[in-house]
Amino acid sequence: MPPFSSPAFLRDKQMTATLQCVIGLGNPGPKYADTRHNAGFWFVDALARENGVILRAENKFSGEVGRISTPVGDCWLLKPMTYMNHSGRSVAALCNFYRLDPARVLVVYDELDLAPGMMRLKTGGGHGGHNGMRDITSALGTKDFHRLRIGIGHPGHKEAVVGYVLSQPGKMEHESISRGIDEALRQWPMIQAGEIQKAMNSLHAAT
Repeated sequence: MPPFSSPAFLRDKQMTATLQCVIGLGNPGPKYADTRHNAGFWFVDALARENGVILRAENKFSGEVGRISTPVGDCWLLKPMTYMNHSGRSVAALCNFYRLDPARVLVVYDELDLAPGMMRLKTGGGHGGHNGMRDITSALGTKDFHRLRIGIGHPGHKEAVVGYVLSQPGKMEHESISRGIDEALRQWPMIQAGEIQKAMNSLHAAT
């Protein structure tokens, strides 16, 4: 058995931690494209652009899919086209087909309880009332995957939430969210390499 300090062992250990897939949540179609609930889509679109990848519709995954190649391995990108409340169907289809480990998946979505542009990275936890996250947790049968929450702010009243998330942010809010996404993209090499705690510290300090 190789010593724990051997290059082969360290390389294998790193590979078990690298991300295999990034899933951005949102609703399909031009009606919803610029709404707060689509912040997860915005992140995946930005990540695809930065890596020169075009997302293409894949019926068997009920979503738009692409793949980026990085020094630490390939990573799938997915935007479910099932509408938010049924995101799990698309996520489970991709993960099952490619035998992806949920522990190496990152789900990116909008968060009401964070100020616009505040980004929070974590592993595991509940769905926090987010219907897309609820469906994914149910479809995967586990909550032990990574999450990147994009702050969109809260309207102040529970009754106003649906209309709020399905409407466009104001100019200043949008700029804050865009800056937050840009900062998360700067941390992407660490996130994709599985250095979640290190990326978390840097991202949380910056946003």
